[in-house]
Amino acid sequence: MNILIVEDEEAVANQLKELLEKEKYRCDVAYNYKDALELIDNKRYDLVLLDWNLPDGDGLSLLSLMREEEIITPVLMLSANTQIDDRVKVLDAGGDDYLCKPYSNIELFARIRAMLRRKIAQKSTIISSSRLSLDTNSREVSLNGNLLKLSLSEFDLLELLLQNKNIVLTRYQLNEHLCRDYNSLKQSNIVDVHIKNLRKKIDMEDLITTVRGVGYTIRG
Repeated sequence: MNILIVEDEEAVANQLKELLEKEKYRCDVAYNYKDALELIDNKRYDLVLLDWNLPDGDGLSLLSLMREEEIITPVLMLSANTQIDDRVKVLDAGGDDYLCKPYSNIELFARIRAMLRRKIAQKSTIISSSRLSLDTNSREVSLNGNLLKLSLSEFDLLELLLQNKNIVLTRYQLNEHLCRDYNSLKQSNIVDVHIKNLRKKIDMEDLITTVRGVGYTIRG
């Protein structure tokens, strides 16, 4: 199990990492908002331990951004804020649990185990085509059983195409699905760039079919 620790106090973060690794968890540490976002965007985690107060942002904003980007990784918020309103904000933003500082390691580990059990119990939805398999729950893509490293946009694009096999999706439809702001939507070649990158990573030229002047589809 891979866990990301987002904590600005290095001593606290490193101690927590050491304790978790003794329990056989694999851990990465981010000491600020920027580094945490980069790790979350580029690596899959089973759980995020997220401190509310960060030097260049706040954990609540990071949590909200994760959910806006449809990153479903469970998040346990760690905070010295003890008000009920703060807990409600975290839950409403898509957080899975909340633990007040200072906390006991016994309670922290119990909550981690409970959250990971719930994650394991979730039913995965597998979409397959030829030798390719996409898991919408874990957001993993494998080719011949080997995991592929895709960006968030590449995954979202591939997922949409697989969910609409034999349906030609226009570039505008695909672009609209990927983009979250108007300026990005105006970049008409963004879909073509992602398709090119997907074809390279998947190494299956015939999987994604180009319909000239219209868009793309996956046959099967």
